[in-house]
Amino acid sequence: MLLLLNLLAFLAVTGYAVYLFAQLVYSRYLFIKLGKKVDYKQDLKERINAVLVNGFGQRKLFKDKKSGLMHLILFYGFFIIQVGLIEIIIKGFFRGYEFPFGSAHKYFSLLQEWTVFLMLCAMIYAFYRRYIEKLKRLQLKRDKKAAFVIIALITLTLSILFTLGFEQVMLGHHPDFSHTPFSGVIAQAFFGIGKTAGTVLFYVFWWLHLLTVVSFMVFVPQSKQAHEVFAMFNLFFKRSGPVGKLRKIDFEDEAIEEFGVGKIEDFTRQQLIDLYACAECGRCTNMCPASVTGKTLSPMQLIVKMRDHLTEKGAAVTSRSPWMPSLVVGSSALSLGPAAQEAAASVEMPNLIGDVITEEELWACTTCRNCEDQCPVANEHVDKIIDLRRYLVMTEGSMPHEATRYFQNIERQSNPWGMNRKERIKWREECKDIQVPTVKEVEEFDFLFWVGSMGSYDKRSQKIVQSFAEIMNTAGIRFAILGNEERNSGDTARRMGNEFLFQQLCEENIANFQAHGVKKIVTIDPHAFNTFKHEYPEFGLEAEVYHHTELIWKWIQEGRIKPKNEVKESIAYHDSCYIGRYNNIYDTPRQILKSIPGVKVLEMERNKENAMCCGAGGGRMWIEETQGKRINVERVEQALKLSPTMIGSNCPYCLTMLSDGTKAKEAEEQVQTMDIAEIVARSLSAKE
Repeated sequence: MLLLLNLLAFLAVTGYAVYLFAQLVYSRYLFIKLGKKVDYKQDLKERINAVLVNGFGQRKLFKDKKSGLMHLILFYGFFIIQVGLIEIIIKGFFRGYEFPFGSAHKYFSLLQEWTVFLMLCAMIYAFYRRYIEKLKRLQLKRDKKAAFVIIALITLTLSILFTLGFEQVMLGHHPDFSHTPFSGVIAQAFFGIGKTAGTVLFYVFWWLHLLTVVSFMVFVPQSKQAHEVFAMFNLFFKRSGPVGKLRKIDFEDEAIEEFGVGKIEDFTRQQLIDLYACAECGRCTNMCPASVTGKTLSPMQLIVKMRDHLTEKGAAVTSRSPWMPSLVVGSSALSLGPAAQEAAASVEMPNLIGDVITEEELWACTTCRNCEDQCPVANEHVDKIIDLRRYLVMTEGSMPHEATRYFQNIERQSNPWGMNRKERIKWREECKDIQVPTVKEVEEFDFLFWVGSMGSYDKRSQKIVQSFAEIMNTAGIRFAILGNEERNSGDTARRMGNEFLFQQLCEENIANFQAHGVKKIVTIDPHAFNTFKHEYPEFGLEAEVYHHTELIWKWIQEGRIKPKNEVKESIAYHDSCYIGRYNNIYDTPRQILKSIPGVKVLEMERNKENAMCCGAGGGRMWIEETQGKRINVERVEQALKLSPTMIGSNCPYCLTMLSDGTKAKEAEEQVQTMDIAEIVARSLSAKE
């Protein structure tokens, strides 16, 4: 009779928990479906690889090795103990049951016990990191749910060992310490209480374990642990192609009444999966240059606030309760066709921009992608920020006054300062012995040298342009510039949210390239390099695109240029975001520097994929910092810790920000700031 009651109670509790879990997951699936459909690229191999590497391989988690090891144990331990869970459940109905593994079962028991013990150790360490060590990124969001996770998993692991221990007491089996080392200790300690007491305690801990499992299962979808459900889907369905590539807006589509994202359902379904995949680990915010210098932006909070807003609005639109068990269960979901989209638009909710996310948060982003590089579940923050900026700029016309001035200057004179477009080639007058022909002055050329607005108008950046032109002369490269025909690349305008201006510039530039038969483009500007290489092809560009460091290294390897003169400098090298995280070019610039006699390359604590942004990206070059510490000053301080004689860069924007930073720290007399092209040019023999 007792066994029957036990079975009925088990079926009732487990069935109810499975029902709640399914309802909670289905609700969030419906909330995600409120988003816009997006074309799905059928690159199955790449998607499976992403799941294997970042999901099962946990690659991103090992950026923090201690945390990575802890999560690896928990991740694989979870799968292993699920097999044991089945056996434990059966033990509750068939006394002494074991899987029919024969003599191999003892090794199964040993594996289970060590797995449970390691998971217990991992959870104790998790408690230590959060509440004793107080790891900074884990303090970004303190709530009772994190404590519940730790308590639940510690209870789950201990209840397994106590259940197995009291099973041995119940059966009167003497402990086998060689194969049940941990439950055996428990059995040995309580062996004298007798079989009856052992049976009672077996079922006490059996039920404690079962209730912990089902409670945690119901808890998962409605907490940060939802990433356990959605992370793998996020990894699989994430956008493929070049990282950071922005979506094109079709301005010829007359059905589009608003541009950008002004409501949560305006995001794509892929973007909305991100929100539930977030683990709230704080890795993104911990590395964000805006966050660490006191700005209001927190990439993690951005995702969390949008997730909560989606849940609230999704519940209102679909009439489903997002929290269970609840006293009143919502009605069935609405049809998710056009009617649901219309209903979503009519539901009175806080405004996504203004109430949920502030404009200050959106404009604080430098688009450096440090947040995305750190994220273990492949969340993309930058494209969402830019989609929201697009709405502000193109639909509401709301933006910082510096951005308004920037757009006006680009529209009128095709440069950020609004200087006369006919002065774009004026820098060439100072080249003296350096040959810099325009496309109209030569019959043939191999490379179009895209000078860019910084190289054309900024006095400091002009020195980079001149140095690279000198290097190309030395290497015997046939190149030409557009001169006054050159326009702005439009990259910054796009990242500031003005997609219309970007597309206008893009089309004009491509037409100009085609008119002059351009097949290869080289530029000193990583931002132009990235947008030419990854975004212009969608609009019709067919050309090979190079950053100047790529070609410099190639020419050194080919023997076209030979750095000979000794350059006695200790160089703290700064990685540009748009060369590094956007294009994975880290080693090439370092190889160039190491090939120069006398140069000593110093690595900052934050380098390569972890390198901190200079603060210029995403239009921040043109918008004054009014909150917290200046990002460029923070980056320069990191460099000065190495006591360098020079800070090296590969980007005119970075160089400007780093130069301003050394001035702010009153270190410009002791520490130079130079581009790699300038350093190479200094090392080249005058006769070469």
